Amino acid sequence: MSYPDSPVTIGEHIRKRRMELKLLQSDVAECFDVSTDCITFWEKNRSNPQIKFFPKIISFLGYNPLAFDESTLSGKIKAYRYRTGTTSYMLANLLKVDQSTVTEWENGKRIPAPKHLIKLKALLDIQV
Repeated sequence: MSYPDSPVTIGEHIRKRRMELKLLQSDVAECFDVSTDCITFWEKNRSNPQIKFFPKIISFLGYNPLAFDESTLSGKIKAYRYRTGTTSYMLANLLKVDQSTVTEWENGKRIPAPKHLIKLKALLDIQV
């Protein structure tokens, strides 16, 4: 596999960092507690990491490879979920709403009710 000068996909970001650190795929797999095949699939863009792996990916890379518009509430929610590895289902349970409600918030199709905004403010440490 070639060295990705300008990584675009998550897999390319991981491969670039792994190569910079002169690590084997098995070394990275151990860091993420996944199989070597999993790292291979990510690097070859055959599959994407589940959100639960993003805190470790962000730590490994030293940055978040995903860009979110954190000037919006929907972007702040998405960024929070990826930084913490929180699925929309987990966030929905935490806020006592339906999973589809979280998805609608993230897509900007729905604005949280005031009682949910208060909980989101505390959770995301933001001004609403």
